Amino acid sequence: MREPLSVLRRPVISEKSYALMNRNVYVFVVDRHATKVDVRHAVEKAFGVRVDRVNTLNRKGKVVRNRRTNKTGQRPGTKRAFVTLHPGDKIDLFES
Repeated sequence: MREPLSVLRRPVISEKSYALMNRNVYVFVVDRHATKVDVRHAVEKAFGVRVDRVNTLNRKGKVVRNRRTNKTGQRPGTKRAFVTLHPGDKIDLFES
């Protein structure tokens, strides 16, 4: 089992993630090599909650262009995890 801080990179703060919090779903950027089981154990250990389901997706990095040299590059891709918690559990990290 991996350390929780090596699996969970950061929470995603957006309008969509705030809307999902009402349905007990939290979104995290996770390590690209982390599995759903790794994410489940990391969230349960880090926040002391019960996880019902984990959905993951890989997001490809955007292609960007340098304005001065007109060369293209690419931003790094990320992996996101949508974590559904057990009814009654919640993470207080986002509530302030």
